[in-house]
Amino acid sequence: MAAGEGTILVGRSTGPQPKPEVLTLRLANRHGLVAGATGTGKTVTLQVLAEGFSNAGIPVFAADIKGDLSGLAAAGEAKPPFVKRAEELGIAYEPDRFPTIFWDVFGEQGHPIRCTVTEMGPLLLARLLELNDIQEGVLNIAFRVADENQWPLIDLKDLRALLTFLSENAKELSGTYGNVSGASIGAIQRALLVLENQGADTFLGEPALDLKDFMRTDREGRGFVNVLAADRLMQRPRLYASFLLWLLSELFEQLPEVGDLDKPKLVFFFDEAHLLFNDAPKALLDAVEQVVRLIRSKGVGVYFVTQNPLDVPETVLGQLGNRVQHALRAFTPRDQRAVRAAAETFRQNPGFDVGKAITELAVGEALVSFLEAKGTPSVVERALIAPPQGRVGPLTPAERAAILQQSPLRGKYDEAVDNESAYEMLARRKHLDAAPAEAAGRSEGGLSGMLGGWLGGILGGGEAAAPKGKGRSRRPPPSLAEQVIGNAARSMARKVGTEVGDAILRNVLGGLTKR
Repeated sequence: MAAGEGTILVGRSTGPQPKPEVLTLRLANRHGLVAGATGTGKTVTLQVLAEGFSNAGIPVFAADIKGDLSGLAAAGEAKPPFVKRAEELGIAYEPDRFPTIFWDVFGEQGHPIRCTVTEMGPLLLARLLELNDIQEGVLNIAFRVADENQWPLIDLKDLRALLTFLSENAKELSGTYGNVSGASIGAIQRALLVLENQGADTFLGEPALDLKDFMRTDREGRGFVNVLAADRLMQRPRLYASFLLWLLSELFEQLPEVGDLDKPKLVFFFDEAHLLFNDAPKALLDAVEQVVRLIRSKGVGVYFVTQNPLDVPETVLGQLGNRVQHALRAFTPRDQRAVRAAAETFRQNPGFDVGKAITELAVGEALVSFLEAKGTPSVVERALIAPPQGRVGPLTPAERAAILQQSPLRGKYDEAVDNESAYEMLARRKHLDAAPAEAAGRSEGGLSGMLGGWLGGILGGGEAAAPKGKGRSRRPPPSLAEQVIGNAARSMARKVGTEVGDAILRNVLGGLTKR
């Protein structure tokens, strides 16, 4: 619902001098916040914003927690409350439907959406598995070993095979990478079993998501609204938060720098945002802050949706320039402190008590403050929120199925594929571990002798140096553990040089940076 060129009409203020309350598209990538207690209208506001971005040709991604957001794929109804609200805003109510693509981590209510273990990265995966610091350290070693040996980690069976390898070669690997304890490996393996029982094996795999499929517009130039079915996913809060954070990280890493555009390339709504920050380690919080701060230059706007502004850390909250605050309840002293804190996040309006207004707002009302022309927040206003043009309420299963049948992505992600990866590579080369125990290098002083003997054999044309007074003999093939250590040595040598070449890099959240 547009209020004018380059803006989205969100509502109309109700003060002495009522005026349209609009979100300026040029400043929409400065991020935003939609907050309020359960049942106060946050989801409707999210839908109004999503519809406005779509009409402006901006693709949207949003998680559908309750199923209600799916309704924007169907035209709304001219119900008396909507017609009346439109009249109060000085506009005509025009039902409309919006181009929608449905996604589902579990592949039940939308196209399957997947990522690889490598792309998820050790930092997010450690939080997803609820690992302690020591176990996270071992997981980082596992990723490092895979990186150095170019063993792709695609799905859970790849990671299990890698952990088995670490367990079988813990003594040798500990000397190069740090302590690899059997207890930590066992804890990670048990956590992987729990994750698999929760259905994450359908999420970790291929074909991995191509982010270009989030950036689509229809034939009329309207942006597609990518709706993630999250009702089942929300039953696993850490999986939900880790998945959305991975997605945000991928956008940050893959999209090019574009500077300040006339409108965003994509708007990302992070519903139930408190799940992202609850019990998050400092390293993860620092990473989120960095991504939010820098992703605006990639043309992406991030909008957090949560019950209370205090659910979002202050370092992140300070970067959310566009705000819609629905009602909060203040029945307890703790609630009252939360209301005061929420009121203090706004640029104050001398015309009314902001804290008091937060507790008095009716459903469909909100306090709004959007960035003005120079990028400064406007004075907070009490406003009526515009009615959505799409349906308020979920689609029926038949309606959803019909939209999936007509989806431009039909067939692209529906079937999982199992390409060669770490599991197959380790299985194929496992026979190398059966090399004779008396192989040259193993008897020459443990790990350092093994490494020196093997590298010496490589440099000597494939033959191990013979002891003094004896002939030269061909050395048996190096074991898998020897190859891992050798790969690590070569990697370290490359890093000492001036050219890094194709060395693998990891992004701020621990996933693979594509070069």
